[in-house]
Formats: sequence, structure tokens, C-alpha cells
Amino acid sequence: MSTRTREPAKDRILAAASRLFYARGMAATGIDAVTAEAGVAKMSLYNNFASKEDLVVAYIHARHEEWLGLYRARAEGLTDPVRKVLAVFDAYLDHAHCAYEHGFRGCGLLNAAAELPAGAPGREVVRAHKEQVQEILRDHLADAGLPNPAGLAERLSFLLEGAMTRAGLEGTDERLRTARALAADMLATVPAGAPDPTGAPDPLGVHAPAGPHGPGGTGELAVAKTSTGATMHAGTEEKAGPKARTGNNQAGQ
Repeated sequence: MSTRTREPAKDRILAAASRLFYARGMAATGIDAVTAEAGVAKMSLYNNFASKEDLVVAYIHARHEEWLGLYRARAEGLTDPVRKVLAVFDAYLDHAHCAYEHGFRGCGLLNAAAELPAGAPGREVVRAHKEQVQEILRDHLADAGLPNPAGLAERLSFLLEGAMTRAGLEGTDERLRTARALAADMLATVPAGAPDPTGAPDPLGVHAPAGPHGPGGTGELAVAKTSTGATMHAGTEEKAGPKARTGNNQAGQ
């Protein structure tokens, strides 16, 4: 007996729906396609999910848990709150590197929300996920003693989600790598313990001296791998090749 047939029918249905919904879209994927992919009868699907909408909500919840697993793996063992912030970006990079049937198509949750009408239960789950990501950023920024952690978390969230959208359109992780490098540079310029910059002309402190997490400081960011295989610190130029790209934070692996 194969491993697939030993799996509970509900798990096989959800796994099949996850593959098809991400690759083809939810509206374009019918129940018959899901049951055929899962190798179950249609009655089995309705014994486990009351409707396609119920299956869609379960899919969105599953993708949320999948991302949390990637983030926890990246954050495990890290003690520096700034590195934990960058672990959020690294988890998005890991998401881009997952094996997909038709390649990387961006954030599965945002793709799902785009197909759902306003007020749909699935959209609320997506919203809660994005809010949780921003809260994770805020908590790590607060732990780092950086000013206005809520405002800074919002800006980093905008940077992250914009990069994810462009990365999905282009089918590569380039925008996410750039966003991570920008976040590292941004965090390096905000001194811990500085006055709350809310309402100031320069709310992120981008013209302030490099803080303790900047390159060359006592809390220098983790060494990253570049596209050429050379090592570099986030925010520095790559010397081994003509095109510098900051990669995943290897300390989180």
C-alpha cells in the first residue's frame, strides 16, 4: 500500500486542493479536479468539507500555518531581535523557493483573497494572517528597543508585501532579496533608544548614524550567500560578481 493511500482522505483532499488552487487558481479548479488529484470519490470530499467554500477556507488556513512553520524554522535559535525581523523576510524567500507545479506565483494568500468577494470568510483569514506578520515584526522591533515599533513594522510590512507581489509577477525571488537588503539597511540606521520619531520629517531615521546592528557594529548582521556563492554582509556590495544580491540569512537555518 502506498504512503498516499495510507493518508487520511481529508489530508489528501486538502493537499491536492492546495497544489491546484495555487497553480491554477481557485475559481479555475473544480471539485472534480480536486477529487481526481486526491484519488478520492466526490462523496469523500463532501464528507470532510461541507462545500467548496469550506475547502477554500481550510486551504487558506493551511497556507497560513505553512508560512508560520517557515518563519519559526528561520527564527529558531536566534537571539538578536533584528535578526528575527530579517527572519520574516527569509521565510518569504523560503516560500518563493518551494517547489510548485507551475512555478512561483507570489503569495498564495493574496492570490486567494483576490479571487474572493468582499466579506468572504477566506478574505478575513488572509487579513488576520497579514496582521499577524506585522505583529511579529512589531514585537521584534520593540524587543530591539527601536523607536515607534508599530510604525516601523507597518513600513516593513509594506516593503515586504510589495516585494512579494512583484516577485510573484516576475516569477523570481529577486525583489524579495532586494527588500531584505533594504530592510537590513533601514534597521541599521535607526539607533536603539532614540526618541520616538513619529511625526518627524525623517520617521525612519534614515539620515541617522548607523546603529549597533549596522555593518561593522557590535551586532553586525549575519553573513549571507550571494547569487555567485560568495559571502557578504547584508547591505554591502558583492565583490565576486557584477550584480550584487543579498541572499537568505543563513543564521536562521
